Amino acid sequence: MCEQRQRGFEDLECYQLALQVLREAYRVIETLPPEERYNLADQMRRAATSAVLNIAEGYGRYHYLDSLRFYYIARGSLNETLSGFVVCDEVGYTAGELDRQREMCHGALRSLNGYIRYVRQQAQGRQEYGDRALHEERAIYVIPPEPGDP
Repeated sequence: MCEQRQRGFEDLECYQLALQVLREAYRVIETLPPEERYNLADQMRRAATSAVLNIAEGYGRYHYLDSLRFYYIARGSLNETLSGFVVCDEVGYTAGELDRQREMCHGALRSLNGYIRYVRQQAQGRQEYGDRALHEERAIYVIPPEPGDP
């Protein structure tokens, strides 16, 4: 009798598929030449990581509109990661892997889109807060004048 523990966002299929994309991105990054260390590698690492982290952060938000904002960012990050795979293929850093990588990204995107549909239908927080997105207060920045400025 083995009880399965619920782990929250870690149980989401879209999160698990985004983790697969992340692992693939890190695998590809390891094969890139040194001159790409701070360019393409860094961009792909940040995009793949952003997808995973934004799914988790969206899951932790109460109001559905707030959650959706993070899921949309994750969707963009998955597309950005796919674009990184395309770039690697186009410039010859990888060969024969793009179809599998594209399918991996599209699978994560399909799953995330399905979850976005589900969240919209559930509309958690609508009763309490309505259909307006929640916003944090805007920061006010004051830049003091430089010495000698009028």
